[in-house]
Amino acid sequence: MLELARRTWLAALALLPAAAVAQPPSAWPARPMRLIIPFPPGGSTDLLARLLADRLAHHLRQNVVAENRAGAAGSIAAELATRAEPDGHTLFFGTVGTASINMHIYPRLPYRPEDLAPVALWADLPNVIVVAHHSPIRSLAGLIEAARARPGELSYASAGSGTTLHLSGELLKAMAGVDLLHVPFRGGNDSMNQVLGGRVDLAFNNLPTAIGLIRSGELRALAVTGAERSPALPEVPTVAELLPGYEATSWFGLQVPAGTPAPIVARLNAVVNAALAEPATVERITMAGARPRGGTPEEYAAFIRAETAKWAEVVRRSGARLD
Repeated sequence: MLELARRTWLAALALLPAAAVAQPPSAWPARPMRLIIPFPPGGSTDLLARLLADRLAHHLRQNVVAENRAGAAGSIAAELATRAEPDGHTLFFGTVGTASINMHIYPRLPYRPEDLAPVALWADLPNVIVVAHHSPIRSLAGLIEAARARPGELSYASAGSGTTLHLSGELLKAMAGVDLLHVPFRGGNDSMNQVLGGRVDLAFNNLPTAIGLIRSGELRALAVTGAERSPALPEVPTVAELLPGYEATSWFGLQVPAGTPAPIVARLNAVVNAALAEPATVERITMAGARPRGGTPEEYAAFIRAETAKWAEVVRRSGARLD
């Protein structure tokens, strides 16, 4: 739906006379911009964010500096972005966590999600459940059987408490009726190392972070968490094939501090959609296991509202809560 809307919007925009499209101030961007990334270098969020920074720099003919500010499931970076001057020089790489989950998990959130204005949805991707290649667990059914036989003994890693990876595990526990021990780490690469080192039994991770190790045979993928099988790993089943109704995806989009002038938001939105129309960019996103999105700021805002309502229910059912 959003893909069709994006194409329709781009076609309509191309037909408008130049004067009909709101223009940002002629001096913008007047200096290098920064894109605040709410997770450490090397993971899926960082990979997709740096691709966006590269394309923004190309189209806007201005440097875009990627700035990683990890911690508290993205809340540290989000707070930093909300306090920035809304002049179009500070950008934020929003995630499902910062936009739709954290407010349900943390009783004292240091930022207000509404203080970040949506620009455009960039990409989404399924998470993947993985074990080390030497693990005796060979399928999702085998994992559930083992967890039922050993309640609370099997451990799963995530990229942090309160992330969609953590909640993907909590949703599985609730729907399968099993007890798994959650062990949070500071990023997807760290959690992968813990699985490979045998310090945890399995992990929920973003597909782009894990796909290289899956393809090399070092990790075994048990299932992906999207509603459909991933084109990047078509042989790997979905969780929903065993547990109907299960779905948990990660998504990422461009946001700016609230109050950023509308013409700048419009220009940034046009640039994001132009980048997503580039075959090379689409290929890079797809090969990473993600799906390019796009669309208008209004569509992105509606998407955030729907996701916020969905994850509120998941958090309520799981009982997850962090101080």
